[in-house]
Amino acid sequence: MLNHDNLLFGIRGLLPVLHMKKKSEVIVSYLPLSHVAAQIHDIIINIMLASTVYFADPNALKGTLINTLLVAQPTIFLGVPRVWEKIYEKMQEKVHSNGVIKTWIAKWAKEQALYYYTNKINGINYKQWGYFFAKWLVFDKVKAALGLNKCYIYITGAAPINIDIKKYFLSLDIPLMEIYGMSECSGPHTINDLKYSMVGVGKSLPGLYIKLDNINEHDEGEVCMNGRHIFMGYLNAPKQTEEAKDKDGWLHSGDFGKFDSNGNLFITGRIKELIITSGGENVASYNIEQAILSELSYLSNAMVIGDQKKYLTVLVTLKSNMNEKTGAPLDTLAPDVLEWAHSIGSSAKTVTEVINSRDVAIYGEIDKAIKRANMQAISNAQKVQKFEILPHDFSIPTGELGPTLKLKKNVVQKMYADLIDKMYE
Repeated sequence: MLNHDNLLFGIRGLLPVLHMKKKSEVIVSYLPLSHVAAQIHDIIINIMLASTVYFADPNALKGTLINTLLVAQPTIFLGVPRVWEKIYEKMQEKVHSNGVIKTWIAKWAKEQALYYYTNKINGINYKQWGYFFAKWLVFDKVKAALGLNKCYIYITGAAPINIDIKKYFLSLDIPLMEIYGMSECSGPHTINDLKYSMVGVGKSLPGLYIKLDNINEHDEGEVCMNGRHIFMGYLNAPKQTEEAKDKDGWLHSGDFGKFDSNGNLFITGRIKELIITSGGENVASYNIEQAILSELSYLSNAMVIGDQKKYLTVLVTLKSNMNEKTGAPLDTLAPDVLEWAHSIGSSAKTVTEVINSRDVAIYGEIDKAIKRANMQAISNAQKVQKFEILPHDFSIPTGELGPTLKLKKNVVQKMYADLIDKMYE
């Protein structure tokens, strides 16, 4: 239960940080309005600012969102990580069709943007001709093609985002502000607006408080939040309310986190998703999954298994084409994956071909990527020993993703229980 004061207090802290202006903002609504983030971003903020709202059609998350963006020309855009990933994949398809000169120009432009923003993060803010020329020559055209040429606030939230995706958009002059929070704290609690770091979820909004509880030997603890934005409780559920909010009013998020030397918060995993191996080792699966995905960009998902098991395994999916009408994954490999597969000696064109033939080249490259990721592990128990490729990518129609594109790990485990058991034989 959220009251009027809960919602408004958090938003009032957010608005000055984002420098949003009254009677001038344009926003696109496409997430389910049952989601608190959508309620705040699409409805409440717009009432407060007298903004214009465009409502996307019901198939927005299946591929039609770009049509609404081109018409609406939003000044603010909130994209959940999966949306940014899909935009990235579409742009990669375009890149692979460019000629040598266009490819070289794009590479140069991205280097200029990264140099500019790296200096800005480090407190060096000066006019750089290369960046402004790249903006005119490349970035403005890219944004226009996405319907984001009037956008000046780019937000990601509702789930963790891969740092490589964040860096990619930064190189295109699209700096993603990462927001962290939950429904029980009326949406946003922290924001990383690139003042201090490109990674992490930043610092608390004005008037809000944060701390870590039960800190372990790795300086990680449960993220706890306090402030006037914390919910009243769960309806007719006093026991669950007591578990979530302690007697001092601190909301226990269920997330593991840690602070860097500047006080920026990093989310390192979900307590509920903490894997405890049969040997008693605690493993945060999120870090391992992100390490694997960072090592091989042709994988769309990595899901670590290992609770009460002797060792860790991982289920992965290859990027594939999607049905533009339904949003369901197709069997054909995505263009960049297809090009990569051929470059390493594979003749496979579909996921089925890869799995049925146990394609030596592709399975070998995935194995190498996992071994590279394992080099970052803090103990042998946190190293992945085996993997399997799943028959299709994750999506809403096939049931692995929820309405806000969050992964339903319990659903995936049930769907592929036999395949998981096979990795432990």
